Amino acid sequence: MLSASTWVLHPLRVRYQETDQMGVVFHGNYVTWFEIGRTEWIRNAGYDYKTIEEQGLLLPVIDLHCRYVQPARYDDTVVVCTRIADCSPLRVSFESQVRKVSLDDFHASVVSESESLPGELLVEGGTKHVWVNESWQPARLNKVMPELYDLLRTK
Repeated sequence: MLSASTWVLHPLRVRYQETDQMGVVFHGNYVTWFEIGRTEWIRNAGYDYKTIEEQGLLLPVIDLHCRYVQPARYDDTVVVCTRIADCSPLRVSFESQVRKVSLDDFHASVVSESESLPGELLVEGGTKHVWVNESWQPARLNKVMPELYDLLRTK
């Protein structure tokens, strides 16, 4: 079973349109990749955003942190690594890393907190979110979807 501290890894190949005139990935694309990582983490936990939204919950981003270490370039294979950093009934934070990998070295889609992540660190950061209802009022995840709350706070 997936726990909050488990890294979920999702591979991507850098597309030409994701690069800028310098031949490196445009910095804003990492934010999109963080979102892909969150979506895949939730999917690996047995849920999807559509089902969560059908329960009347929305999860807007309220904070974003991104530290660029090295650039990714066109046709690189990268893996977006995502896990839960913190969770309360009203908020959840995701930790993210984008790492350059060789497909030969990439085998797992899930890595426990005690294992090393593959490849070379390119970008690290994360996002913070607040649970709200359809009226954009704070909503308590432990009341609306207690089983999801239990999964997210398990460390």
